[in-house]
Amino acid sequence: MRIVLVTGPGGAGRTTLAAATALAAARRGTRALLLTTESSAPDMVLGTPLGSGAATPIAPGLHARRIDPADRFRQEFLAFQERAGAALDLLGAAPLDEDELTELPGAEDFALLQALRAEHTSGDWDLVVVDMPSAAETIRLLALPNQVRRYLRRLLPPERQAARALRPVLAQLAGVPMPAQKLYEAAERWETELAAVQRAIDDPGTTVRLVTEAGPVAAATLRGVRAGLALHGRPTDGVVVNRLLPTGSADPFLAALSGSQQTALKALREEFPDVPVHEVPHLGHDPQGVEELDELLDGPAGELGDAGPLRAHRPDPWTVEDRLAADGILVWRVPLPGAERRGLGLVRRGDEIVVTVGRFRRIRTLPSALRRCTVSGAGLRDGVLEIRFTPDPDLWPRNATGNPTGN
Repeated sequence: MRIVLVTGPGGAGRTTLAAATALAAARRGTRALLLTTESSAPDMVLGTPLGSGAATPIAPGLHARRIDPADRFRQEFLAFQERAGAALDLLGAAPLDEDELTELPGAEDFALLQALRAEHTSGDWDLVVVDMPSAAETIRLLALPNQVRRYLRRLLPPERQAARALRPVLAQLAGVPMPAQKLYEAAERWETELAAVQRAIDDPGTTVRLVTEAGPVAAATLRGVRAGLALHGRPTDGVVVNRLLPTGSADPFLAALSGSQQTALKALREEFPDVPVHEVPHLGHDPQGVEELDELLDGPAGELGDAGPLRAHRPDPWTVEDRLAADGILVWRVPLPGAERRGLGLVRRGDEIVVTVGRFRRIRTLPSALRRCTVSGAGLRDGVLEIRFTPDPDLWPRNATGNPTGN
């Protein structure tokens, strides 16, 4: 199964290109599903009203489904209220009715992640194309499951749950009450759900596709996006350049616009030399309905349905290079194509390292060997951040000559 997450700057035509990608795959005989949280744009693009329940048939091989964040929020809140009924009664709380519940900020993110997990495990489709939020929001959304899991482990360490039988004794010794079992049960439910979401995101068949227009700042904008995706290990399978005007126009105004687009297109190809750059023509209007989407897919844009080869696994791109024999150091190599030195930040916190790239941040636990080292420097070369570690003589085993070993 393949999952293609379509994102890009606002206004670039993400929803249209997500629909076109799913349709192009369906035209090749693939069972494709389009997932979206947009309220009205997909209806116009597909020419068919979408419901929030079962997937709606659009064309042979193609279905689409709108995710309803408000409905999922109500369901989750009512379920929580029922589980916590006894505690709420003790507090004298008045339960909320379904018809007075409105979703809170962030509900759409969790609804989208839950739908992604559900489709990943369903096995109903060969390809799921997800109409994601704007690029910066997408990067934060894809990082969310791991971040929340980390918070849960810090706030409610699983090992403390194992000592629940000793909780009264420990509470007396510590002088503070131990966390209630209900908290651990809730954390366990969250951990199970978030781990399933993370498996869908980390699946070798899950990739990100960037949609942009060919403007003067397109390459610079996507450079930061690509670095943010790389920071979290999210591969980019292609760049879709939307609304390209035909070249060779006799009209000076159109010729100038087209020339500017071609310059931007060249910059994008130079910025992304290792991924396909798909060109999508401007139809003179926004496509509405399957027939006009088919018109959009005439020519090179028909390649949008090709998600590329499916890999058996996705290796961790953060690799440790052993230079102990030559230089007495270990180097943690972090691929960050598109990153710039001025936007980089690096902080070590105990057994973790915090890497900041522009607006994005990631916290990684150090491999066991690097925990016995000190950070001795870092540098960005050819799109790779190299973090140098020097063995701590008090923690690192030594050989007969007194030099650090590779163990």
